[in-house]
Amino acid sequence: MVHYGGVMFALDQAKDTAHAKVTSHQDELINLSHEVWDHPELAFEEEHAAKVCADVLSGAGFDVTMGIAGLPTAFVAEYGSGPLTIGICSELDALPGIGHACGHNMIAAAGVGAGLGLMELADDAGITIRVYGTPAEEGGGGKIIMLEDGAFDGIHASMMVHPAPHEMDTFTTLASNSCEYHFHGKNAHASMAPWEGRNALDAVTIAQVAMGLLRQQLPPHNQVHGMVTDGGLASNIIPAHAAAKYQVRAPTVTELHPLEDRVRKCFEAAALATGCDLEVVRSMGAPYSEFRHDDGLVGFYRSNAEALGRVFGPPSVGASTDMANLSLIMPTIHPIIGLECDGAVNHQPEFAQHCRTEQADKGMLEGAISMAQTVIDAAHDETTRNRLLAGNTTYGGRDNYPWQA
Repeated sequence: MVHYGGVMFALDQAKDTAHAKVTSHQDELINLSHEVWDHPELAFEEEHAAKVCADVLSGAGFDVTMGIAGLPTAFVAEYGSGPLTIGICSELDALPGIGHACGHNMIAAAGVGAGLGLMELADDAGITIRVYGTPAEEGGGGKIIMLEDGAFDGIHASMMVHPAPHEMDTFTTLASNSCEYHFHGKNAHASMAPWEGRNALDAVTIAQVAMGLLRQQLPPHNQVHGMVTDGGLASNIIPAHAAAKYQVRAPTVTELHPLEDRVRKCFEAAALATGCDLEVVRSMGAPYSEFRHDDGLVGFYRSNAEALGRVFGPPSVGASTDMANLSLIMPTIHPIIGLECDGAVNHQPEFAQHCRTEQADKGMLEGAISMAQTVIDAAHDETTRNRLLAGNTTYGGRDNYPWQA
């Protein structure tokens, strides 16, 4: 038994209450996950997803504020008034052309479910719950915009869950950034007088060849990948404009900057070779950073998830997320819900199909329960609670962004 503000709460009883509360909402949470999946919306356009998530929370008694941080589809839903404030993130956006192929429908519902699971315990456990609707994780860095605007101020820890082919208690990410490269040349008739033109598409081709050769010299886990976004108007017109969007990834933001510089030089060389002008437009604000996991919270989550029958494998390195930026300024976890998906991986249409199944629904509910129980553990364990309330000196705070370009 632990005593806060004149109220006693027992750990096992509190965990059972959270489990029962999430379970009592299971039909509503499954419907929510399916509703978001059925209406995929791109970054910053998640009007329906934001509304249906906010409606469930508001209907349960959360105080919901829409349109935070100047983003119409971002929201925060708050319940409780305890000194320990925990943020739970619900991602909302889908991928172009392939819908919820990263399972954000599950993430959205799991975040809402964890919030609902903690409602009856907020006063006894001395916590305040904030469920955040976070847009544009797939491109645009919604959480970073919210972070810089102060939406996460006052949070002592943050968390979310994410589906993937394998269960993991930590998610080792890569720092990431992307730019659009626009070449400006000169139109000409491709047959009658091609010498009068300056071929912007040739510039893109040269840049791609240069990056292909560069890859052999890149350090481990440095990655370059992208696509052509504009290749001209017609086959018989020398393109006066062509463009490409390329993303770079590295183990840390510190290692990301020299990689960005090397890639940029490939485009600068292409501009010089073709006589085109180069315009570089940064696609995101601040880059996505590397992830710093809070070992104590990870341990709590893993124990709770294993008690539900979840089986964890080793961590892997690969993707990037704007949740990582939160992890550099506050204790944060980002465990993975494993799905048996017949060899499909995130960002494939086949994976999207596995995010709207009974298996996905079960994983979403168990992720919600495990997060709620992890918050209870953090509130109950005196060392963890005091650490979170005091702040951790290894975290720089949002006034000292290590990921700014």
